[in-house]
Amino acid sequence: MQALIDRIRAEGRNLGGGILKVDGFVNHQLDPDLTMEMGHEFVRRFAGAGVIGVTKVITAEVSGIAPALATGIALGVPVVYARKTRPITMQTGAYTAEAPSHTKGGIVQLIVSPEYLVPTDRVLLIDDFLASGQTIAALAELIDQCHATLCGIGCIIEKSFEGGRELLTPLNVPIVALATIDSMDGNGIVVRDDAS
Repeated sequence: MQALIDRIRAEGRNLGGGILKVDGFVNHQLDPDLTMEMGHEFVRRFAGAGVIGVTKVITAEVSGIAPALATGIALGVPVVYARKTRPITMQTGAYTAEAPSHTKGGIVQLIVSPEYLVPTDRVLLIDDFLASGQTIAALAELIDQCHATLCGIGCIIEKSFEGGRELLTPLNVPIVALATIDSMDGNGIVVRDDAS
């Protein structure tokens, strides 16, 4: 997605240790037009991959919510986000999975209420980054726990050098990245040209 790639090249910063700072337009301050464009692009690419009949979009709070919501709006389906803390309003018997946090350190627990993810759901999983793939794998585990069907995985930015795609390949669903970072050596950021 060229508009996204151009923003990463213009504004992205390599903070070292594999951390890419794009919080001026993705995960702190949002560009609403770009975010909605990303949602429509996810829908276009998944349709091209044969994904049909999606009934829910799922993500993890917080930074996955914006692209997931844009995708849900484009599809006309509800968006569920896995909570990292259980609110008192959540019923017992919630689905839970654990994943390491790349930016915060430690392990986070992801929680989804059985009210909002059911066996008949066909789910598109959308997140901001695909790096090691472990958060996305934990979300896929939640979908599996409720016996719903995972239809595809989408991320705004994939860091291809961290092995996440390889971890997720056994899930046997289309994996869509709107922008791919091939390396972050030194202070540089090498963004792959758009091949869509």
